[in-house]
Amino acid sequence: MPEVEKTPRTKKYNISVEATLEVIGGKWKCVILCHLTHGRKRTSELKRLMPAIAQKMLTQQLRELEEDGIINRISYNEVPPRVEYELSEYGWSLKPILDSLCNWGEQHIIREYGDKFAVLEDNILNH
Repeated sequence: MPEVEKTPRTKKYNISVEATLEVIGGKWKCVILCHLTHGRKRTSELKRLMPAIAQKMLTQQLRELEEDGIINRISYNEVPPRVEYELSEYGWSLKPILDSLCNWGEQHIIREYGDKFAVLEDNILNH
């Protein structure tokens, strides 16, 4: 039986923010991207910076961000194998959005809790 060629379906969005959230939505993608704004990271470094994320979820999120062209996966031909992740040029275009989300979150924490350091973990991104 001949294989039927599939034509790409044009996706329809109600509003454009849906397209943004489709790429960077969810609990972990923005956190991963914020860490990558501070330079290349290995999977183990990201896991250490984000102890609450499951390894399987981290791997899945990294794959999705790579598929969407937001991050680059760099493999080194070494033993043991070494892989690093960095923001792609396209991914860097998200930096102002990530900065705005962080700033809003900080103001929200201050509004709700008074002292941001009472609820924020001691993390390089929080200084």
